[in-house]
Amino acid sequence: WLERHRPDLVLPAPCTAGVLLKGQGLVKARGRKRHSTPYGAPFVQAVAPNDLWSADFKGQFRMGNGKLCYPLTLSDGASRFFLCCDGLSHPTYAESRAACEQVFREYGLPNAIRTDNGEPFGSCGLGGLSRLSLWWIKLGIIPERIAPGCPQQNGRHERLHGTLKRGCGVQTNLKQQQRAFDRFRYVYNTERPHAALGRGQTPAMHYQPSARAYPYRLAELSYPDNYVVKRVQASGNMKWLGREWYAAGLLRGEHIGLKPIDDGVWFIFVGVVCVGRLDARATHIEPINTLIDVPTLH
Repeated sequence: WLERHRPDLVLPAPCTAGVLLKGQGLVKARGRKRHSTPYGAPFVQAVAPNDLWSADFKGQFRMGNGKLCYPLTLSDGASRFFLCCDGLSHPTYAESRAACEQVFREYGLPNAIRTDNGEPFGSCGLGGLSRLSLWWIKLGIIPERIAPGCPQQNGRHERLHGTLKRGCGVQTNLKQQQRAFDRFRYVYNTERPHAALGRGQTPAMHYQPSARAYPYRLAELSYPDNYVVKRVQASGNMKWLGREWYAAGLLRGEHIGLKPIDDGVWFIFVGVVCVGRLDARATHIEPINTLIDVPTLH
């Protein structure tokens, strides 16, 4: 920070500065944590800005007025840019979608968003889809979900939460809390150097908005010519092979694609995301909850 803002100063080595700060009681030592072996899923790699965003709720906490605050956070994987920290009164689909929509309007759309499996990001339904992740798919965003109990698969975002917790205190009410979040996000993006980006480099120096603008209207889900396209009925069922198969109530009115993979066997897609496997000899659709390398299936 001093190198950028006071180039006229002759500065000590970073380790000397660290000793001085520690001597003044401004550095709190952190213990080492043991982590399990990462899960080898075919996640999207964050090579450039907007390749991959991460989203999560930092643990809720009680403000000075006794009410709970649920901070929804989004960050860019490549640049570490802190896109959003919105204090919500409830972690619902409606409030989460409104917060995401505001971010999409300001920064455009990412290629993928990585989350955990909790609501409103995932569900116990077909393919783990939720209303929020279905909306992302219709926007052309791939929803990635980490394996249960493996927060290290979203490690960059988890470390951001730790920094946020240490740098942003508890305020009296939601309005004051949001102002504190906004101040912290500004400092994090523009003032605070990030070690992963290079000496003295901040996230704002590396981030640029997406070329994919937020659309005014959602496009219909479309599929390759070799897919069988079916519309899900109001009951959540679809008709195929002279029978009715239950897909999901969440998908009522949506078009889904059936990709043939073997004699009497199809993969079921919602957009580009594979959510299930249909075997004509079975009695129900088999959900697919693991991440699949979608490009190899097309």
